[in-house]
Order: sequence, then structure tokens, then C-alpha cells
Amino acid sequence: MSQTQEEEDASLAQLISLRQSRKCRTKSIDETLSLLEEANQQPTANNASSTESKEQTLPKLLAPKKPSISKAKSNLLSKSAPFHKFVLTGGPCGGKTTALARLSSYLRERGFEVITVPEAFTILASNGFQPSFFAVDGMPFCVQNSVMDMQIALEDSFERVLRAKGKPSVLLCDRGVCDGAAYMEQEEWGHFLNERNVSSADIRESRYNAVFHLVTAAEGAEKYYTLENNEARTESPQQARELDRKGRLAWLGHPKLFVIDNSTDFEGKLNKLVSIATELVGLPSTSKQITVKYLLQQGKIPDIASFPKELDYQLFDVEKVYLYDTENTEYAEEYSFIRKRTHLSKDGTRSLGTSYGLTTVHITESGKQIEVKRIITPREYNAAYKTRDENRHVVKQRRISFLWNMKSFNVHLYHEPLNVKDLGIVHVQQQEDGDDIQNIQEDLSSSSISEDGKILKKKGSMEDLPDFLDIERRLSDGREDQKKYGAYSISLNEDGDGN
Repeated sequence: MSQTQEEEDASLAQLISLRQSRKCRTKSIDETLSLLEEANQQPTANNASSTESKEQTLPKLLAPKKPSISKAKSNLLSKSAPFHKFVLTGGPCGGKTTALARLSSYLRERGFEVITVPEAFTILASNGFQPSFFAVDGMPFCVQNSVMDMQIALEDSFERVLRAKGKPSVLLCDRGVCDGAAYMEQEEWGHFLNERNVSSADIRESRYNAVFHLVTAAEGAEKYYTLENNEARTESPQQARELDRKGRLAWLGHPKLFVIDNSTDFEGKLNKLVSIATELVGLPSTSKQITVKYLLQQGKIPDIASFPKELDYQLFDVEKVYLYDTENTEYAEEYSFIRKRTHLSKDGTRSLGTSYGLTTVHITESGKQIEVKRIITPREYNAAYKTRDENRHVVKQRRISFLWNMKSFNVHLYHEPLNVKDLGIVHVQQQEDGDDIQNIQEDLSSSSISEDGKILKKKGSMEDLPDFLDIERRLSDGREDQKKYGAYSISLNEDGDGN
């Protein structure tokens, strides 16, 4: 790709982000920016007309100066430049250090400002902290609090610097605040979050745009497992595998969790990471992150009680609200929606926190889809809700998220609109090179099917389907399936009352 094309890609991402910020901007922010700009444009006494009398000029010289605003502060207030915050995590010897260097260099070469946030615990461990400290009663909680405080402070400080620059930027985090859950039991972690008065949603999807879990070499590439490059780590291969498993579960439920295993060589592992990240920031990619969708059999709603006991899962209630957009566009089709995502307890009776997001989708004349997501605040969500498209329903779903064979599964169960109540669609995230996508489609079409229509085994496909889901068939990307089962089409209210 030429430098000119890279700059155009970055400019396109910035334009999309600017449009997104307009949809969610609150009146108070607009008023603040307007007042500050007006203050900067006010003439000073030195520019007073030569005919102005001394009596008129002197009070102006003595009067307090109106506030001025720097370019950096203006950038911080407007947040118009594209900003992405990614976590790179995983078990010991997963390749994070090399991956951070590779990804940061790749993005910088394509016009993005990039800053890397160091791992908070490593800072602590490399500056005098000793494992013997844990012998003190209550020390694990104290350490977790300190590490989380440090991680949040580092991330927030670095983010301010990047946003102040006012250019398309990416913050790469060497682990994130949820990683502490891998070192505590679930009940202890819940108690820990309660003491801090935060929810899992606050520190997971509300903080990060995507999470990349690089599986430890001890899982699938044992001969390469070593701790020589990190003095802070002391785990055996077995301990590394257990930590890796707990680390995956710590981030389970994030809508953009990517588990990158050791099914390829290390170079292939890095290429997968770079390709997915490239697509997420809006740049062209040689690989494609595709979501394969499967239709559940009618009336066969998954019963969580039938899930394997060892399978961990997360529950969410999701509302998608499509927005009315009057702006002219050069795309064949364009739409936006806001999403409210509420994390639920295992029994689905209690809210554990809510996150909010804005997605803008552009479809070119050639059929290419450009999707840009942004984390927004509750206030921005409420402001954007006022511009909802009244010709569309609010789409409501219950979602079940879990990991199966290193793949992220999300079961979407529709509750509203009522004409699709109990519709179930399974989303499986996978990432493949462009040449492999056609092969996957052919493999899926040659699946073995039982008499009742359930997929028993897929020959040569890239993921295995769990046998506790009653799947009818794979959905295609064709117009017919999109019109019948796509959320954008489902939201259309033919009566036009929006209820």
C-alpha cells in the first residue's frame, strides 16, 4: 500500500469518528466549545480602534482576561479524532512483548499515533516487590488494589496524551484491569470489585475496544515455552496452562475477545493479530475477521442447565437502537445504531453493570462493509437516543457468551420485536486468510446432518460446534438470509409506529 492510500484510510476513519461524535455530542459540550472558541476570537485592547478613547481602553486593559483554550485541550474536549484501545493479554510466554512491538510499528507506519502501556504488576515486581510479601495476611487484595490503581492511572494518563494530539491513535495495553481475575477465585473477585464499587462491565467492555488473548506456548507449542525473557515469571508449563485458561475466562463476555492460539507457527500467530487489529481500526487487511452465523432450530432455546458443568458463560441483555441519519453520504448504504449492553448474574436476575456503544456501518458500491465502533457514555447514549429512527423497532436480545475450542461463541436470542420472539442465532468469530474463506464455505456445506436437521460434524471446518446447541443450518451472506435474519432488517417497522 502506498503512503497516500494509508493517509486516505486514516482520513476516512477520522471522518467516520467525527460523524459519530456529532451523533452523541451533548448540548453542554457544544456550548462549552462554542464559548471557548468565541473567547479566543475576541479582540484585545492592542487591536482597539485608534479612535477609541483612553477612557474606553483603560477598563478593558484592567478587566480580567477571557479564558483561552489550547489546541491540545480543544482536542481533549471534542474527542473527534479516532481512538482505539486494545488489550494484549495471555498466559506466560504467549508472545505479548514481540506482538506489542510488531503491532505498534505496523500501525505507526500507517499514520496512527501509538503508545504502549506497560504491565502494572511487572513494574511492581521489577522494583523491589518479592513473592514473600504474600505471606502477610490480606496482601493479595492489597496487591490487586495497587496493580489496578496503577493500571488505570497509566491507561487514563496515556489516553489523555494521545487524545490531546488530535490524530488517529491506538493505545496498546500490556494486559488490562480484568487480568487480576486470573489470580483470584470468582467469589473473591466479585467481592474485590464490590469493595471498589465497580462492575465487570466498567472494567471490561466500557474500557477497551478489543481484547487479544495470545495463548501460552505451553498450550500447543510446548517446546518453545521459556521464561528467560521475563524475570517476573516463575510458572511451570502446567501452571502456565492453568493461568492461560483463567485469563481467557477473565475476559469472557467482551464483545471483541479474540483468542489467538498456536495452531500456526509464531509468525502466523503475529500475522493473525496484526490482521484483526488492522481491520478493527478501519484499514484494509489481507485477512478477514468473519462471523459465521448459525440458525437455531425453531423452539429449541438453549437450556443453560444442559451446558457442560465445566463450561463458563456470561449472560447479557442487549438493546440496539437504530438512528435517523440525514447526512449525505457517498456510500451505497450507511446506518448507525447505539447499543446498551447489561451484564447479568448467572441466573439472569441481577444486573452486574451496563456498557454503551455506537456503531457506524458503511457499505460501498462494491459491497465492502466498513464498520467502526466507539465506546460512549450513558449521557451520550441518551442524547443519541433522541435521534432514533421512529420507523424501526428497538431490537432486544438475551445473549449467552462462552468459549469453545479457543473460539468465541455468542448465542443471540431475540425477545423483541415480537414477530421474531424466540429466534435464535449463534455467532462464531473466526479469522482466516482471504484464500481460505471460500474453502470454509464449501466445508460447511458438506457438513453431516442428522435426520432432525442437526449438524453432527463439519468436515474440515475451522471450528467445532457444541453438541448442546440445536443448530438447524448455517446462514449465508446472501440477500435472502440477511433480509430475514439480519438485525437491521428485523428492526424495520412496517407499520411505522416504532413501537
